[in-house]
Amino acid sequence: MKTLKVDLAGAPYPIHVGPALTTRADLLLPHLAIPQVAVVTNSTVAPLYLDALRDCLGQAGVNVLSIVLPDGEAYKTQDSWYHILDEMLAYRCERKTSLIALGGGVIGDLTGFAAATFLRGVPLIQVPTTLLAQVDSSVGGKTGINHPMGKNLIGAFHQPRLVLADTLVLNTLPAREYRAGVAEIIKYGLIRDLPFLDWLEAHLDALMERDSHTLTQAILESCRNKAEVVALDEFETSGVRALLNLGHTFGHAIEAGAGYGVWLHGEAVATGMLMAADLSERMGWISEHDLLRVESLIKRAGLPLQAPDLGADRYLQLMASDKKVEAGNLRLVLFKALGRAILTQEADPACLKSVLTAGKGRYLGRQNEVPQ
Repeated sequence: MKTLKVDLAGAPYPIHVGPALTTRADLLLPHLAIPQVAVVTNSTVAPLYLDALRDCLGQAGVNVLSIVLPDGEAYKTQDSWYHILDEMLAYRCERKTSLIALGGGVIGDLTGFAAATFLRGVPLIQVPTTLLAQVDSSVGGKTGINHPMGKNLIGAFHQPRLVLADTLVLNTLPAREYRAGVAEIIKYGLIRDLPFLDWLEAHLDALMERDSHTLTQAILESCRNKAEVVALDEFETSGVRALLNLGHTFGHAIEAGAGYGVWLHGEAVATGMLMAADLSERMGWISEHDLLRVESLIKRAGLPLQAPDLGADRYLQLMASDKKVEAGNLRLVLFKALGRAILTQEADPACLKSVLTAGKGRYLGRQNEVPQ
């Protein structure tokens, strides 16, 4: 097991990465205020890991409430959030009851939002079971639910007390979900860590084969990058943390425009990162060689290269709901160089429209619009 720390001034917390951590009661117990927890999971994860987690806590004298939700982005809604609160109230949960998120990004965000709002805030523990959640959404305290007008428009900052990234659970992760997680790993190299990007280019084949050593190293480096950024800008006030949204403004528009659940979040982010690189290249900020490096990584990871054809007007309408919009101005994370992303509102409108209407020949070796 390897341990990193998110070094927040108010409440630092550990990220443990390693095999068979889901049933390590000794790692969980020090972070419980009272011996009562509510575990939130979904119908896919529950048959695999819920009983083991519940049993290990029960044997340690912890009372466990289990809340099982349907699986999928389509259920990251107000109704699901309210269902968690209903169950906790019926079970007489208290302000010191810990909520444990056992699942991927949807469960992590939903459970985190419930933890932030139940009795004005209860302790949260993240036990992410997808690669994307382990390297990104479980770390940093962003929680929320979707709205028909956009993704994650309702939420709160609520940091966990602990993150347990169990690498063994990734063995049961479907290939498509695994590829979606790799997109977020690539993101860290692109925004701020060129040596990590170089490492990924050299080790991507082993990472895609789920080589244990390579996978652990990729998770650790991703979490280190995320933890460093969060420590600098916990509440996204300085613009530093917004860099973690590379590809997300385009990606969220893809998810909403195609219908939640058609594209996985990581798939949409991958295509969104390529669109950001495309826009940066069209504006003369990076070279065509840089653009092709981004494209090559995304293609090698088996991620989609071509965004759906929603039309520029629909894209701009959806992007106008992005949380980074300021005083009505769209702000995008673009590249001054690979490994050096910036948050800017200086995107050239003509270049942006060209990206949003790019023909299918823009990216070499393109794949189907709708991921398979």
